[in-house]
Amino acid sequence: MLYDEGGSGRSILLLHGLMGSAATWRRQVPWLHEFGHVHTYDAPGHRRPAPPELTTESFVADLLENLESLGPSVLIGHSMGALHAWCAAAQRPDLVTALVIEDIAPDFRGRTADDWATMMRAWPQPFPDAGAVREFFGDVAGQYFLDSFERDDDGWRLHGDVDTFEAISQEWGTRHFWDEWDAVSAPVLLIEGEHTITPAGQMKQMHARKPESSYVRIENAAHLIHDEAPERYRTAVQEFLRTLR
Repeated sequence: MLYDEGGSGRSILLLHGLMGSAATWRRQVPWLHEFGHVHTYDAPGHRRPAPPELTTESFVADLLENLESLGPSVLIGHSMGALHAWCAAAQRPDLVTALVIEDIAPDFRGRTADDWATMMRAWPQPFPDAGAVREFFGDVAGQYFLDSFERDDDGWRLHGDVDTFEAISQEWGTRHFWDEWDAVSAPVLLIEGEHTITPAGQMKQMHARKPESSYVRIENAAHLIHDEAPERYRTAVQEFLRTLR
């Protein structure tokens, strides 16, 4: 599902991470107007129904269907959104003019989401108000979830199904996406947090396999780099976008 965020010129599509939403990009949209016509996107299972099969291929097919309506675009992705972005670029290079890949890697084999899903099921939902969300998750992650959670008369709660989010993550522990990465021909900026969630060294290996790509490591940042270190993230992305024709 696409949302037109305004601007003019080249098409830019922002892709959120797992358990996120289009609204998690709202603090980046204003400065991106300098570089093009910005759209955001809710992935399946996030504020809308999940696909019948919870495979990366199903999510990428939905993304490509939306890209068809936009035409060739710069894809700026965080985590899950970044993975789907480079898989889309591998499959349809005619629709992807450049990629920004934030804190995700091709190979999580052997890892599971068991502990993480158990933790989610124990969250004290609904949270009575926004302050309770920030108190529970901290300021940065709390704002991320406030941008994604649903709000009703009872308070704030997860905007999707835990089983769905768990299944999406569990798939990544059973396969790798190096072939899709190697097939990407578009210009790429890789952004990794010092305290990344990715397997050690993989994002540098991604850069090594595409020496024409750009790689930036953001110190003192973890997974939500665009919110934890917004100025450094913005500088890196702006410099990259200015190199595009």
